Amino acid sequence: MKISDAAANLPAFVAKMEAEKLDPLVIDTFVYYYRKVCSGETGLVCDSDITPVDPDEIENFNALESYTAAGKKALKHAVMIILNGGLGTSMGLTTAKSLIEVKDQKTFIDITLRQAEACGVKLALMNSFNTHEDTLVALSKIRPSHFPMIFLQHKFPKILQDGLGPATWPKNKGLEWNPPGHGDVYTALHTSGMLRQLLDEGIVYAFISNSDNLGATMDLSLLGCFSDNRYPFMMEVAEKTPADLKGGHLARHVKGSLILREIAQCPEDERMAFTDIQRFRFFNTNNLWVNLEFLKRLIEKHGTVRLPMILNPKTLDPRDAKSPRVYQIETAMGAAISLFEGAMAVKVPRSRFFPVKKCNDLLAVRSDCFVFSKEYNLIVNPKRKLDTLKIDLDPRYYEKIDDFNQRFKGGVPSLVDCEFLRIEGDVFFERNVTIKGTVSIKNSRQKAAVIKGGTVIDSDLIL
Repeated sequence: MKISDAAANLPAFVAKMEAEKLDPLVIDTFVYYYRKVCSGETGLVCDSDITPVDPDEIENFNALESYTAAGKKALKHAVMIILNGGLGTSMGLTTAKSLIEVKDQKTFIDITLRQAEACGVKLALMNSFNTHEDTLVALSKIRPSHFPMIFLQHKFPKILQDGLGPATWPKNKGLEWNPPGHGDVYTALHTSGMLRQLLDEGIVYAFISNSDNLGATMDLSLLGCFSDNRYPFMMEVAEKTPADLKGGHLARHVKGSLILREIAQCPEDERMAFTDIQRFRFFNTNNLWVNLEFLKRLIEKHGTVRLPMILNPKTLDPRDAKSPRVYQIETAMGAAISLFEGAMAVKVPRSRFFPVKKCNDLLAVRSDCFVFSKEYNLIVNPKRKLDTLKIDLDPRYYEKIDDFNQRFKGGVPSLVDCEFLRIEGDVFFERNVTIKGTVSIKNSRQKAAVIKGGTVIDSDLIL
């Protein structure tokens, strides 16, 4: 297709966005990226463009304890911004993922509210058009003592892969739109007026994280390091393990700046290099620190924050593999590290990165492997003596949250002394089951099996 033919669709996209009363800056931003798509740009970052980051180039969390006092002083000028735009479709959800019951009858939102209240920091939520109403209803029931500030993520129209025109889906017009990735947080802060409001209230230091990362708490030593050194931007990174092969990694661009490369930005023939954890050792935890004064100046200078484009191929209806193929234009908020002169990264322990992406993760969190501290931070149970816990649940029966909850209706097993658990086949659990060591449970029958209450399993079990 000729570029001019694809670009002829632009007025239709603009009209569609104007009909939704989207901010002119959002429309201009989409037009900027759409023209890149029409010109054949893919947003790929090649190995030849980057070099690995040496550990000596970044701060180490273990050496930051002396900044705690500075963090306490800066706390009144700080805000936690939680990205609350995800639906959790990988767990079979159609509502806000943050409303899942995580542990002790508490949802992600419940936990976040309690954490912010415990440390005395302001809290803001960035909802998406998919999660906004659900979240407001949930908050009206919780009635927190300090209601969080709320602003909305924008939306972009999905692009048909065939012809690059606007996607249409009359039976659910909401599916014609996609959230433009968490990189939209900077533009959304600006267009919503939230950035100005925060600065007017003396709030300068923003800690930004995902709602499903239970390790992402307001840490005073990190806040102190960030504020004392007047960093414009700081990314928390962790050492890659085989479980993090697809995580976006930190690198240094040949032009000198730090850069984030997501797997969607890696050429297919370089995927092996991308997953080399000895070469690219640090991945982005999506815990970011942003100086809002620097962000304001960046926006004033350029009119907006234009991040590297991620062109994400999808089906129009994520639950219908036969629906039209589309592109979603997205950006990653961590990519802003390349835009802030003097940006820094800090290596943090794995305890600050505990996302609940699948029901495997949820089982670990709901079990007695983890407990809440008095500040409502999720911590490893002091009774646990093992380093890691790996869980592998049969996706046929445990992938979707409703199926998962049915099979653990009597409560999840004790896993405090478990190192590895695999469940293959359909297995239901009654109350007070204990699993120890390395265990594989297999039910090859068509009929569901039931583990009776009070059972202790410390070796492989075939039902």
